Amino acid sequence: TISAYRDAFRLYLPFLANLLNKKVDSLSLADLNAKHLIAFLHHLEEERGNSIATRNARLAAIRAFLNYVAIEVPDELADITRALAVPQKKKDLSVFECLDKAEIGALLTAPDDATWSGRRDRVLLLTMYNTGARVSEIIGVRQQDIDLNRQHSVHLRGKGRKERVIPLWAETVTALRKWVNSNDLSKEAIVFPNRFGEPLTRFGIRQRLQCACRTAARVCPSLERRNVTPHTLRHSTALHLLQSGVDLSVIALWLGHEHIETTHQYMEANLTMKKAALDSLQVINPQPKRRYKKPDEKMLAFLESL
Repeated sequence: TISAYRDAFRLYLPFLANLLNKKVDSLSLADLNAKHLIAFLHHLEEERGNSIATRNARLAAIRAFLNYVAIEVPDELADITRALAVPQKKKDLSVFECLDKAEIGALLTAPDDATWSGRRDRVLLLTMYNTGARVSEIIGVRQQDIDLNRQHSVHLRGKGRKERVIPLWAETVTALRKWVNSNDLSKEAIVFPNRFGEPLTRFGIRQRLQCACRTAARVCPSLERRNVTPHTLRHSTALHLLQSGVDLSVIALWLGHEHIETTHQYMEANLTMKKAALDSLQVINPQPKRRYKKPDEKMLAFLESL
Protein backbone atom coordinates (compact mmCIF):
# COMPACT_ATOMS: atom_id res chain seq x y z
CA THR A 1 0.00 0.00 0.00
CA ILE A 2 2.83 2.38 0.84
CA SER A 3 4.46 1.69 -2.52
CA ALA A 4 1.19 2.26 -4.37
CA TYR A 5 0.57 5.58 -2.59
CA ARG A 6 4.16 6.65 -3.21
CA ASP A 7 3.82 5.95 -6.92
CA ALA A 8 0.59 7.95 -7.09
CA PHE A 9 2.21 11.08 -5.66
CA ARG A 10 5.35 10.63 -7.73
CA LEU A 11 3.04 11.12 -10.70
CA TYR A 12 0.63 13.66 -9.23
CA LEU A 13 3.05 16.23 -7.81
CA PRO A 14 5.25 16.62 -10.93
CA PHE A 15 2.05 16.85 -13.02
CA LEU A 16 0.78 19.72 -10.85
CA ALA A 17 4.14 21.45 -10.93
CA ASN A 18 4.22 21.28 -14.73
CA LEU A 19 0.57 22.34 -15.02
CA LEU A 20 0.99 25.36 -12.76
CA ASN A 21 4.55 26.19 -13.85
CA LYS A 22 5.83 25.80 -10.30
CA LYS A 23 8.46 23.78 -8.52
CA VAL A 24 7.22 20.79 -6.59
CA ASP A 25 8.33 22.30 -3.26
CA SER A 26 6.30 25.44 -4.08
CA LEU A 27 2.96 23.67 -4.35
CA SER A 28 0.33 24.45 -1.73
CA LEU A 29 -2.73 22.59 -0.47
CA ALA A 30 -4.91 24.92 -2.52
CA ASP A 31 -3.32 23.44 -5.66
CA LEU A 32 -4.79 20.03 -4.79
CA ASN A 33 -8.25 21.15 -5.82
CA ALA A 34 -10.93 19.28 -7.74
CA LYS A 35 -10.18 20.95 -11.07
CA HIS A 36 -6.53 19.95 -11.01
CA LEU A 37 -7.36 16.45 -9.74
CA ILE A 38 -9.75 15.87 -12.65
CA ALA A 39 -7.08 17.09 -15.08
CA PHE A 40 -4.60 14.63 -13.56
CA LEU A 41 -7.02 11.70 -13.89
CA HIS A 42 -7.67 12.66 -17.51
CA HIS A 43 -3.90 12.80 -18.07
CA LEU A 44 -3.52 9.27 -16.68
CA GLU A 45 -6.07 7.79 -19.07
CA GLU A 46 -5.50 9.83 -22.21
CA GLU A 47 -1.75 10.51 -22.20
CA ARG A 48 -0.28 7.71 -20.09
CA GLY A 49 -2.74 5.11 -21.38
CA ASN A 50 -3.60 3.82 -17.92
CA SER A 51 -6.60 1.58 -17.37
CA ILE A 52 -9.67 2.57 -15.38
CA ALA A 53 -8.50 0.35 -12.53
CA THR A 54 -5.15 2.19 -12.35
CA ARG A 55 -6.90 5.55 -12.56
CA ASN A 56 -9.15 4.60 -9.63
CA ALA A 57 -6.17 3.32 -7.62
CA ARG A 58 -4.36 6.66 -8.02
CA LEU A 59 -7.51 8.49 -7.00
CA ALA A 60 -7.86 6.29 -3.89
CA ALA A 61 -4.32 7.21 -2.80
CA ILE A 62 -4.98 10.94 -3.23
CA ARG A 63 -8.30 10.65 -1.40
CA ALA A 64 -6.59 8.99 1.56
CA PHE A 65 -4.22 11.95 1.82
CA LEU A 66 -7.03 14.50 1.45
CA ASN A 67 -9.01 12.83 4.24
CA TYR A 68 -5.97 13.24 6.46
CA VAL A 69 -5.57 16.89 5.41
CA ALA A 70 -9.25 17.57 6.20
CA ILE A 71 -8.59 16.65 9.83
CA GLU A 72 -5.22 18.35 10.19
CA VAL A 73 -5.99 21.57 8.24
CA PRO A 74 -9.74 22.29 8.57
CA ASP A 75 -9.24 25.75 7.01
CA GLU A 76 -8.87 24.03 3.62
CA LEU A 77 -12.03 21.98 4.10
CA ALA A 78 -14.03 23.70 1.35
CA ASP A 79 -11.53 22.89 -1.42
CA ILE A 80 -10.79 19.43 -0.01
CA THR A 81 -14.49 18.48 0.11
CA ARG A 82 -14.90 19.31 -3.57
CA ALA A 83 -11.80 17.26 -4.42
CA LEU A 84 -13.08 14.34 -2.36
CA ALA A 85 -16.34 14.46 -4.34
CA VAL A 86 -14.53 13.45 -7.56
CA PRO A 87 -16.02 10.00 -8.20
CA GLN A 88 -14.42 6.70 -9.03
CA LYS A 89 -14.94 5.68 -12.64
CA LYS A 90 -17.00 2.58 -13.34
CA LYS A 91 -15.46 -0.13 -15.48
CA ASP A 92 -16.79 -3.15 -17.26
CA LEU A 93 -16.65 -6.32 -15.19
CA SER A 94 -14.89 -8.80 -17.43
CA VAL A 95 -14.22 -12.46 -16.73
CA PHE A 96 -10.73 -12.79 -15.28
CA GLU A 97 -8.05 -14.98 -16.81
CA CYS A 98 -7.64 -18.49 -15.41
CA LEU A 99 -5.38 -21.28 -16.60
CA ASP A 100 -6.47 -24.90 -16.82
CA LYS A 101 -4.38 -27.64 -15.22
CA ALA A 102 -2.61 -28.52 -18.47
CA GLU A 103 -1.52 -24.90 -18.91
CA ILE A 104 -0.37 -24.70 -15.29
CA GLY A 105 1.64 -27.89 -15.73
CA ALA A 106 3.37 -26.52 -18.82
CA LEU A 107 4.11 -23.23 -17.06
CA LEU A 108 5.62 -24.87 -13.96
CA THR A 109 7.99 -27.03 -16.00
CA ALA A 110 9.06 -24.24 -18.36
CA PRO A 111 11.98 -22.72 -16.34
CA ASP A 112 15.38 -24.25 -17.07
CA ASP A 113 16.66 -26.36 -14.16
CA ALA A 114 20.21 -26.06 -15.48
CA THR A 115 20.46 -22.40 -14.36
CA TRP A 116 20.21 -20.79 -10.92
CA SER A 117 17.47 -18.39 -12.04
CA GLY A 118 15.57 -21.23 -13.70
CA ARG A 119 15.58 -23.30 -10.51
CA ARG A 120 14.42 -20.28 -8.53
CA ASP A 121 11.64 -19.51 -11.01
CA ARG A 122 10.35 -23.08 -10.93
CA VAL A 123 10.12 -23.12 -7.14
CA LEU A 124 8.69 -19.59 -7.12
CA LEU A 125 5.88 -20.37 -9.58
CA LEU A 126 5.06 -23.64 -7.84
CA THR A 127 4.83 -21.88 -4.46
CA MET A 128 2.66 -19.10 -5.90
CA TYR A 129 0.27 -21.64 -7.43
CA ASN A 130 0.19 -23.74 -4.23
CA THR A 131 -0.53 -20.80 -1.93
CA GLY A 132 -2.47 -18.41 -4.20
CA ALA A 133 -0.24 -15.68 -2.77
CA ARG A 134 -0.27 -12.10 -3.96
CA VAL A 135 2.96 -10.76 -5.42
CA SER A 136 3.42 -8.46 -2.43
CA GLU A 137 3.19 -11.50 -0.14
CA ILE A 138 5.50 -13.86 -2.02
CA ILE A 139 8.37 -11.38 -2.43
CA GLY A 140 8.55 -10.92 1.35
CA VAL A 141 8.75 -14.60 2.31
CA ARG A 142 11.86 -15.37 4.37
CA GLN A 143 13.37 -18.71 5.24
CA GLN A 144 11.96 -18.51 8.78
CA ASP A 145 8.44 -18.17 7.33
CA ILE A 146 8.42 -21.66 5.82
CA ASP A 147 8.06 -24.81 7.93
CA LEU A 148 9.37 -27.76 5.93
CA ASN A 149 9.74 -30.22 8.80
CA ARG A 150 6.59 -30.23 10.95
CA GLN A 151 3.56 -28.38 9.60
CA HIS A 152 4.71 -28.15 5.96
CA SER A 153 3.35 -24.63 5.61
CA VAL A 154 4.26 -21.06 4.71
CA HIS A 155 3.46 -17.94 6.73
CA LEU A 156 2.20 -15.10 4.51
CA ARG A 157 1.76 -11.45 5.47
CA GLY A 158 -0.93 -9.83 3.34
CA LYS A 159 -2.86 -6.62 2.84
CA GLY A 160 -4.11 -4.77 5.90
CA ARG A 161 -1.48 -6.44 8.12
CA LYS A 162 -3.41 -9.71 7.86
CA GLU A 163 -1.43 -12.90 8.27
CA ARG A 164 -2.29 -16.46 7.29
CA VAL A 165 -0.62 -19.86 7.23
CA ILE A 166 -1.06 -21.95 4.06
CA PRO A 167 -0.30 -25.70 3.89
CA LEU A 168 2.11 -26.91 1.24
CA TRP A 169 1.87 -29.92 -1.06
CA ALA A 170 4.53 -32.59 -0.72
CA GLU A 171 5.89 -31.58 -4.13
CA THR A 172 6.23 -27.95 -3.00
CA VAL A 173 7.91 -28.98 0.26
CA THR A 174 10.47 -31.09 -1.63
CA ALA A 175 11.22 -28.28 -4.10
CA LEU A 176 11.55 -25.65 -1.38
CA ARG A 177 13.76 -27.86 0.78
CA LYS A 178 16.09 -28.52 -2.13
CA TRP A 179 16.19 -24.81 -2.99
CA VAL A 180 16.87 -23.67 0.60
CA ASN A 181 19.58 -26.28 1.18
CA SER A 182 21.35 -25.63 -2.12
CA ASN A 183 21.57 -21.90 -1.36
CA ASP A 184 22.33 -22.30 2.36
CA LEU A 185 19.77 -19.63 3.27
CA SER A 186 19.81 -18.15 6.76
CA LYS A 187 16.60 -17.65 8.75
CA GLU A 188 16.42 -13.98 7.81
CA ALA A 189 17.22 -14.54 4.14
CA ILE A 190 14.70 -13.86 1.38
CA VAL A 191 13.62 -17.17 -0.15
CA PHE A 192 13.25 -15.80 -3.69
CA PRO A 193 16.00 -13.21 -4.22
CA ASN A 194 17.24 -11.62 -7.41
CA ARG A 195 20.81 -12.12 -8.61
CA PHE A 196 22.01 -9.44 -6.17
CA GLY A 197 20.48 -11.20 -3.16
CA GLU A 198 17.69 -8.64 -2.79
CA PRO A 199 13.95 -9.36 -2.91
CA LEU A 200 12.43 -9.65 -6.37
CA THR A 201 10.23 -6.72 -7.33
CA ARG A 202 6.67 -7.01 -8.61
CA PHE A 203 7.94 -6.11 -12.06
CA GLY A 204 10.70 -8.72 -11.76
CA ILE A 205 8.27 -11.52 -10.94
CA ARG A 206 5.99 -10.52 -13.80
CA GLN A 207 8.94 -10.49 -16.19
CA ARG A 208 10.07 -13.96 -15.08
CA LEU A 209 6.51 -15.26 -15.41
CA GLN A 210 6.21 -13.92 -18.96
CA CYS A 211 9.52 -15.53 -19.84
CA ALA A 212 8.27 -18.88 -18.54
CA CYS A 213 5.00 -18.39 -20.40
CA ARG A 214 6.78 -17.88 -23.73
CA THR A 215 8.75 -21.08 -23.17
CA ALA A 216 5.65 -23.04 -22.10
CA ALA A 217 3.74 -21.89 -25.18
CA ARG A 218 5.97 -24.11 -27.33
CA VAL A 219 4.36 -27.21 -25.81
CA CYS A 220 1.03 -25.61 -24.88
CA PRO A 221 0.01 -23.25 -27.74
CA SER A 222 -3.09 -21.98 -25.90
CA LEU A 223 -0.78 -19.93 -23.66
CA GLU A 224 0.10 -17.72 -26.62
CA ARG A 225 -3.39 -16.19 -26.50
CA ARG A 226 -3.36 -15.64 -22.76
CA ASN A 227 -2.44 -12.50 -20.85
CA VAL A 228 -0.79 -14.30 -17.95
CA THR A 229 0.03 -12.18 -14.88
CA PRO A 230 1.01 -13.17 -11.33
CA HIS A 231 -2.61 -12.63 -10.33
CA THR A 232 -3.63 -15.17 -12.99
CA LEU A 233 -1.92 -17.86 -10.90
CA ARG A 234 -3.88 -16.71 -7.84
CA HIS A 235 -7.17 -16.89 -9.77
CA SER A 236 -6.24 -20.33 -11.10
CA THR A 237 -5.51 -21.62 -7.60
CA ALA A 238 -8.92 -20.48 -6.37
CA LEU A 239 -10.77 -21.93 -9.34
CA HIS A 240 -9.02 -25.29 -9.12
CA LEU A 241 -9.77 -25.49 -5.39
CA LEU A 242 -13.42 -24.78 -6.14
CA GLN A 243 -13.53 -27.43 -8.87
CA SER A 244 -12.04 -29.91 -6.39
CA GLY A 245 -15.00 -29.39 -4.07
CA VAL A 246 -13.39 -27.07 -1.52
CA ASP A 247 -15.93 -24.86 0.27
CA LEU A 248 -15.98 -21.15 -0.59
CA SER A 249 -15.32 -20.14 3.03
CA VAL A 250 -12.12 -22.22 3.04
CA ILE A 251 -11.02 -20.66 -0.27
CA ALA A 252 -11.65 -17.20 1.20
CA LEU A 253 -9.33 -18.06 4.12
CA TRP A 254 -6.79 -19.56 1.71
CA LEU A 255 -6.63 -16.40 -0.39
CA GLY A 256 -6.90 -13.98 2.53
CA HIS A 257 -10.18 -12.40 1.41
CA GLU A 258 -11.72 -10.19 4.06
CA HIS A 259 -15.25 -10.74 2.71
CA ILE A 260 -16.52 -14.01 1.28
CA GLU A 261 -18.46 -12.02 -1.35
CA THR A 262 -15.11 -11.46 -3.07
CA THR A 263 -14.68 -15.22 -3.40
CA HIS A 264 -18.08 -15.63 -5.07
CA GLN A 265 -16.60 -14.33 -8.33
CA TYR A 266 -15.01 -17.73 -8.83
CA MET A 267 -18.46 -19.35 -8.80
CA GLU A 268 -19.42 -17.12 -11.72
CA ALA A 269 -16.23 -17.93 -13.63
CA ASN A 270 -16.42 -21.69 -13.08
CA LEU A 271 -17.46 -22.98 -16.49
CA THR A 272 -17.00 -26.61 -15.42
CA MET A 273 -19.62 -26.28 -12.69
CA LYS A 274 -21.96 -24.49 -15.09
CA LYS A 275 -21.65 -27.37 -17.58
CA ALA A 276 -22.35 -29.87 -14.79
CA ALA A 277 -25.46 -27.90 -13.83
CA LEU A 278 -26.57 -27.88 -17.47
CA ASP A 279 -26.08 -31.65 -17.77
CA SER A 280 -28.23 -32.21 -14.69
CA LEU A 281 -31.23 -30.55 -16.34
CA GLN A 282 -33.72 -32.73 -18.15
CA VAL A 283 -33.77 -32.23 -21.89
CA ILE A 284 -36.95 -30.54 -23.05
CA ASN A 285 -38.62 -32.20 -26.02
CA PRO A 286 -39.24 -29.44 -28.56
CA GLN A 287 -41.96 -31.47 -30.33
CA PRO A 288 -45.44 -30.22 -29.42
CA LYS A 289 -47.67 -32.74 -27.69
CA ARG A 290 -51.27 -33.35 -28.73
CA ARG A 291 -53.63 -32.01 -26.15
CA TYR A 292 -56.59 -34.25 -27.11
CA LYS A 293 -56.90 -37.85 -28.11
CA LYS A 294 -58.80 -38.83 -31.21
CA PRO A 295 -62.24 -39.89 -29.96
CA ASP A 296 -62.91 -43.60 -30.23
CA GLU A 297 -66.31 -45.20 -31.17
CA LYS A 298 -67.42 -45.57 -27.55
CA MET A 299 -66.91 -41.85 -26.96
CA LEU A 300 -68.88 -41.01 -30.13
CA ALA A 301 -71.69 -43.38 -29.12
CA PHE A 302 -71.81 -41.72 -25.71
CA LEU A 303 -72.11 -38.30 -27.27
CA GLU A 304 -74.87 -39.49 -29.62
CA SER A 305 -76.86 -40.77 -26.66
CA LEU A 306 -76.99 -37.37 -24.95
